[in-house]
Amino acid sequence: MKLDPFYPIVDSSTWVARLVPLGVKLLQLRIKDVEDENMLRQEISAARKVCEKHGCQLIINDHWQLAIDEACDFVHLGQEDLEGADLDAIRRAGLRLGVSTHDGDELETALSADPDYIALGPVFPTSSKSLKWEPQGVAKVTGWKRQVGGLPLVAIGGITLERAGEVLQSGADSIAVISDVMRNPDPEQRTRDWIGQTRR
Repeated sequence: MKLDPFYPIVDSSTWVARLVPLGVKLLQLRIKDVEDENMLRQEISAARKVCEKHGCQLIINDHWQLAIDEACDFVHLGQEDLEGADLDAIRRAGLRLGVSTHDGDELETALSADPDYIALGPVFPTSSKSLKWEPQGVAKVTGWKRQVGGLPLVAIGGITLERAGEVLQSGADSIAVISDVMRNPDPEQRTRDWIGQTRR
């Protein structure tokens, strides 16, 4: 399986509608701190429709049952979410699985779930999430790519467009991007720049 090298992560279907029509081909919808299932379902459904229209693969963070119900492409789970998720149900529904990792123990746990891709982070210091892990650096990306072999490796955490080339050359197959797009003064142009640079 091949992942697009540019993998934005957004927190609403509004962002999906802004960015996907620009040519984004892989995107994660990551909605935290919302308990209303109807609202979550509406957000996921709206995002899926936009992605389907524009040929973009939609990854749903955490909400695996809703992702199944809405026939999304992928589910992405953190380590803490793996235990409570029905991985067999996800597979039976035909969804692919991505898993977050931060250290060697978590990599073993992630690999035992037979994922379709592994995410490693944070590569650099990041302000998007409060994490207990130190930045891993690009050398760790190279080492983990050797460990996961043919599995796609997604690098995440503090990666700007200016650092993208170094990260991809270090072994990452795809780069998950949050702040460098969502906190940019011109998110649409930054998205176009990412697409232009990573698809050369």
